[in-house]
Amino acid sequence: MSEMRDMIVDVVERMLKEKVDKDLVDTVEQGHWAPELWDLFKENRMTAVAITEENGGAGGDIEDLLNIVRLTGKYAAPIPFTETTFANYLLEFTNLQVIEDLATYMLCPDQAFTLENGKLTGEAIHIPWARHTKNLVTLARSKDGTHLVEINLSQAEIKEATNLAGEPRDTVRFQHSTTSQVSAVLSPDKIRTITTLHTAFQLALMTGAIDKINDLTVQYTKEREQFGRPIHRFQLVQQHIVHLAGETAIALAAFNNVTEALLMNKQNSEVAYASIRFEEIIQTVTTIAHQVHAAIGTTHEHSLHQFTRRLWSWRDEGASTSYWTNLVATQLMESGDSLWGYLTPFSKSSPLLKVEG
Repeated sequence: MSEMRDMIVDVVERMLKEKVDKDLVDTVEQGHWAPELWDLFKENRMTAVAITEENGGAGGDIEDLLNIVRLTGKYAAPIPFTETTFANYLLEFTNLQVIEDLATYMLCPDQAFTLENGKLTGEAIHIPWARHTKNLVTLARSKDGTHLVEINLSQAEIKEATNLAGEPRDTVRFQHSTTSQVSAVLSPDKIRTITTLHTAFQLALMTGAIDKINDLTVQYTKEREQFGRPIHRFQLVQQHIVHLAGETAIALAAFNNVTEALLMNKQNSEVAYASIRFEEIIQTVTTIAHQVHAAIGTTHEHSLHQFTRRLWSWRDEGASTSYWTNLVATQLMESGDSLWGYLTPFSKSSPLLKVEG
């Protein structure tokens, strides 16, 4: 990371450490969120980090933004930061005007809205934070092709729902509603890039949650005593902790590879590899954490479940592991190379495996 990026990450982590605790995270499941925390992020211009200076942003890059997203995942921050910043990133990516209000997105091609004469019609489910945001950035189909559209949610009928973690995942319905902005027709490559970017944001959130689960588990083994000594002194528990630390390091390394690949415009392969590997990481990390914590990790009073439930929820949102495994298999067959040659290309610009916290 650059010195500037280190400073941004330090500022965000201090804000989250000071402002976010278990009780605040619990407010999501009560149907609320944390507008004071959102205002703090806005005052410190964290929501504009990756917006270009020409559009009134800070002129940072995708790596800066994804590291902030990672921290919001680490603290389960109950604000639509990821949704708003990703929506604006997509607007800039498709040459549309960024917006200052709270925003969310819907990118599932299977339930894209219909666009006709600038009017949006249709229904979509599992839209994050829709009830608390003001604008929706979504894919929409017209007779010409697929577009990215921005529309005000005041025109929508919203039916509230949640994911496994209790986060808002609402159903939104439009009926001949007027759009605010419409992009040019998106090429298949551009749609694939949007899918890749969405997965990168999800990986950032999950990396943060995995890091937090590791911290909580290590801390618990030092505090919990059995037979007169902390349980981290027992060999079996030590084996669990070592395995958990290894998977956490792999997740962080994969995330760092993804951010570097995005900067070098080589994102598809790295995002695919990371997404596939995260499937195993999530299974291992959540299993070990709940085994070590035993029953207390599932109780409302403990915070572990706040992060394991988010991991399971975030894993199932967006492009699936099957999508990425099919992409990798197709690339391999089309490359004409051997499996080893495909997996181990060498060039001076190839991203290295890096672990940075």
